[in-house]
Amino acid sequence: HLATHGQFSSNAENTFILAWDQTINVKQLGGLLQGREESERQPIELLVLSACQTAAGDNRAALGLAGVAVRSGARSTLATLWSVDDQSTSFFMVEFYKILTQSSVTKAQALRHAQLTLLEQPRFRHPYYWAPFVLVGNWL
Repeated sequence: HLATHGQFSSNAENTFILAWDQTINVKQLGGLLQGREESERQPIELLVLSACQTAAGDNRAALGLAGVAVRSGARSTLATLWSVDDQSTSFFMVEFYKILTQSSVTKAQALRHAQLTLLEQPRFRHPYYWAPFVLVGNWL
């Protein structure tokens, strides 16, 4: 789970997520996901990119950083289509993970539950708060 700032650009050099003291560009992200030790080669089941516009893309990379993550070996990536509100995203993530920990629930069901829970909150009913989250890759 990466909760940070991200930016997608048609220019790969301007596509990044922020780490503590530096940026991680799209090539570095792909390398980090692909370059793990052979003993750790079990695929990443779910990568959560809780950052701005991590699923926004263009004609060169339709799914943005989320697509890069899936192509680099993450089975699923939960990402955002636009800049997100910190408070509603925190509320969303608590609900998403709470439901996801139930063994019979799929990632898609956890996503739906978290979105519906936000929708039930008067201050988060607007689609700006609950609609930016998308699941790329394996929904199960």
